[in-house]
Amino acid sequence: MADRLGTKAPLSPLLMKARRLGLVAPEDLERLAVRRGLRYYEGSSASTILREVDEGEDSGMAVTMDDFSNEELAVALLSPAWPYSQQQVRIGGAMLAATGNCAKRLAHLAQLERSGGVVYHIAKLGHRVEPENPVWGDLVDLLAGESEIDPDRLPHITRFVAMSGFGREGRKLTMQWIRPTQGNAR
Repeated sequence: MADRLGTKAPLSPLLMKARRLGLVAPEDLERLAVRRGLRYYEGSSASTILREVDEGEDSGMAVTMDDFSNEELAVALLSPAWPYSQQQVRIGGAMLAATGNCAKRLAHLAQLERSGGVVYHIAKLGHRVEPENPVWGDLVDLLAGESEIDPDRLPHITRFVAMSGFGREGRKLTMQWIRPTQGNAR
């Protein structure tokens, strides 16, 4: 992803930690996100791989929230050290919105990983969709000094949300940020 953003791939402390826990590929992180309640992606390639792992080897799936928090998972998925994957960025954006995440911790991890610009960009999109969600506003404030990312280099806002054209009031565009379901995050 660093190439796509016009920077050098940094050494990633989070990815080193993930590897120590058996999460060695981006797909491992995607599978962990699905296991932690990101049901929106159950039909994706991450879910297919998840079923294969469930039937065979474990590949780091015994990782608990104490071992690797949702904040760490979100920022690890958005690390510029990985090759660019639109799905991975979308899943990382969804995990940024996981219930219980702390904006200060997310901002600190993003700066440590040199992905502050990416997290800032996604937080601005999240704030447009959910202006009442304090995590988005806090992230925007905490990462305001990060360099702007060209929006064409990252997925469009519509790739982070579920949209509906009809509501109780009739025809009306509504957007809902995709996030892990609260009850299933392990």
